[in-house]
Amino acid sequence: MQTMHPEGHIEVRSLGIDDLNEEERAAAAALPPLISVDSHVMEPNTLWEQLPPRLYESVRATLDVIGFGEQPLKGAGDPHARLLDQDRDGVAAEVLFPNNGMALFGIEDVDAQREAMKLYNDFLADFCKVAPDRFFGVAAISVYDIDAAIREMHRALDMGLIGIMVWQVPDPRLPFMCDHYDRLWAAAAEAGAPVHLHILTGHTYFRDPGRRKGPEKIRGSVNQKTHDMINSLFDFIFSGAFDRHPKLRLVLAESECGWLPFILQQWDYYFERFRNKESFPISRKPSEIFNEHVYCTWLEDFSGTRQFTWWGQDNLMWSNDYPHPNMTFPFSRENIIRHIGNLPRELQLKLIRDNALRLYRFRLD
Repeated sequence: MQTMHPEGHIEVRSLGIDDLNEEERAAAAALPPLISVDSHVMEPNTLWEQLPPRLYESVRATLDVIGFGEQPLKGAGDPHARLLDQDRDGVAAEVLFPNNGMALFGIEDVDAQREAMKLYNDFLADFCKVAPDRFFGVAAISVYDIDAAIREMHRALDMGLIGIMVWQVPDPRLPFMCDHYDRLWAAAAEAGAPVHLHILTGHTYFRDPGRRKGPEKIRGSVNQKTHDMINSLFDFIFSGAFDRHPKLRLVLAESECGWLPFILQQWDYYFERFRNKESFPISRKPSEIFNEHVYCTWLEDFSGTRQFTWWGQDNLMWSNDYPHPNMTFPFSRENIIRHIGNLPRELQLKLIRDNALRLYRFRLD
């Protein structure tokens, strides 16, 4: 089914809502206001024009290759229209990430990346000020210079933003396993600012358009994307970052979750198998570290949501991916029932809002 968005010009992908029976539709209507932990804002193209000419050219060159394009929904860039769309979709609040600004993490011009991210953070803070109880922004942080990264994190938090995002796939010269990041993790932990890894940021396959055609488009969207998040999560856990910084919290955004129980079980198995023969910087099972420190978003993952009866109940958080083509708007409530309508009410509430409330310490009116 292709359903037209109420504005009349947006086609919404099929979400299978025609398959819901009357009882399921009533359950969807009865859901409380939702919290999406992965939504996006569309930066105005003129935003980058505030950069000095040399830096602007670096940013434009990257956006022309990697950019995520225009978003036709008015609420993508207009906070007042966004509130109307939230109300239509039954959403109380959204955690906000960039749109084209995600491409900034792939810029190798350090000055251009840092200054462009500052502009974005200013824009995002202004966007969120329109409805500070509904919009919660995550600051984009350049991590080539850790001292500068810490300063920008504190500046962003002072402006009302709620956490930081760093590249999902680091520059190969700066893997997450190295100690380059340690002072930033310490500062984020102390400030109570969750660190976010969002797909398609940094040195990913997405930087090369030639690898996004035909079957390779699917290889990237599934194989490579999941591979990238697995490796980044591995580095966070096996570098000992969470043991050194017990207050550190990590959010994996838009990578779905069905793969996680298998990967964690395998890491546990080999950790136990080799721990007496090899030197590891951790002393607990990887799954125990994950359960205490890591959160992940879910959107459209029937494999993952089938496992919520026994796994992930305190670590998974719903997202709508508004305003991207994969979004569940304007049928988010119905889509949630399709995925977790079989679960007890208390568990549903954890997955669609309570886990987010606990992690971010939101205070919603």
